[in-house]
Amino acid sequence: MLQKVWVSSPGSWALQESNSHHQGKKRCWKCRFVRTIIQHPCRRNAPRRSRKERMLRKIQICLCFCFVSGILYEISLLSSCVFSYLPMAQQYLTPEQVLNLGKSIIFLETTERLEPPPLVSCSVESAARIYQDRPIILFMRGLTNETALDMNTSYAAFSLLSSMKNVFLFPLQMETVFQETPLLQWYNQVVPEQEKNWVHVSSDASRLALIWKYGGIYMDTDVISIRPIPQRSFLAAQKSRFSSNGIFGFPARHKFIWDCMENFVLKYNGNIWGNQGPFLMTRMLKTLCNLTDFQGTEDHSCQNISFLNPQRFYPIPYPAWSRYYQVWDKSPNFNHSYALHLWNFMNRNRKVVVAGSNTLAENLYKTYCPSTYEDLIQNAKHR
Repeated sequence: MLQKVWVSSPGSWALQESNSHHQGKKRCWKCRFVRTIIQHPCRRNAPRRSRKERMLRKIQICLCFCFVSGILYEISLLSSCVFSYLPMAQQYLTPEQVLNLGKSIIFLETTERLEPPPLVSCSVESAARIYQDRPIILFMRGLTNETALDMNTSYAAFSLLSSMKNVFLFPLQMETVFQETPLLQWYNQVVPEQEKNWVHVSSDASRLALIWKYGGIYMDTDVISIRPIPQRSFLAAQKSRFSSNGIFGFPARHKFIWDCMENFVLKYNGNIWGNQGPFLMTRMLKTLCNLTDFQGTEDHSCQNISFLNPQRFYPIPYPAWSRYYQVWDKSPNFNHSYALHLWNFMNRNRKVVVAGSNTLAENLYKTYCPSTYEDLIQNAKHR
């Protein structure tokens, strides 16, 4: 028996059987489902709205929906869980928008190269995995606004890093970075072509300005993260009574970073390597407190700044840097470390991670930056 179904009134279904059986007989059922869908049934005697009124009503609903969606999106950006639940359109966000979210992990590439080598990729990837609720930003001197908007897929590291939901690649525009800091006057007067250590000096300056403006953690691009850093205001001891500037963290507008920028300009000497880097951090820390030797794995505290034990980031000191590229009988567990600095500046012979070599560095890649390691294997196969 064929049946035809239609809505006879806003509040009920009507079913009519075919003419061969019970012709003309109708049965009606109340249907809550229809009443649920049709929220505002039109009464028979109610005047119908004009086409113009209906169109205006639809426009109002659309605008209201867009407004509410925008508010919810902005709220989600400010939440601490944003990167766990919200896939962000990275290419449409500016550095200021991301940095203003707070708690950024900042990396700098002050050379002109556009293809980050595996160690840089591993450093960024490991941070992105350890700090999944924080923005990970790699500022690159070689990028322009055009290349930033069109991440060329021929650069493998671009594809790898930009696929991670909390990683952002931005151009490093120093004049913009140094605005409203003591470093702007220095930058306008210095001649980069005449500077012996410009790549390092410009990096030293940029990291100070970015952390002072926005807060967060700065890391060198040869630092592999292995667990979160609990402190908010900290310097990393490279050895007793000597501070590194390869990794440090402060809230925005911290006085110590402002004082460092002023001293950077006052005591500037670009011919001395590290004068604006670790030597700057050390001499400024010494103005606040009397530094003493570390005993065991304890950290020191200087006013409101934590001075973290060398074991936190430098369990292998720089004279022994090549041990990262050696095979160990038993790999260390680094239980007292938050991250590992691989001393790339000391790596003049350009030792690299080789798949299957079973070196300490290879094992670190496998554990903390598996995507970079997989890419390393694929490139080796192609070669």
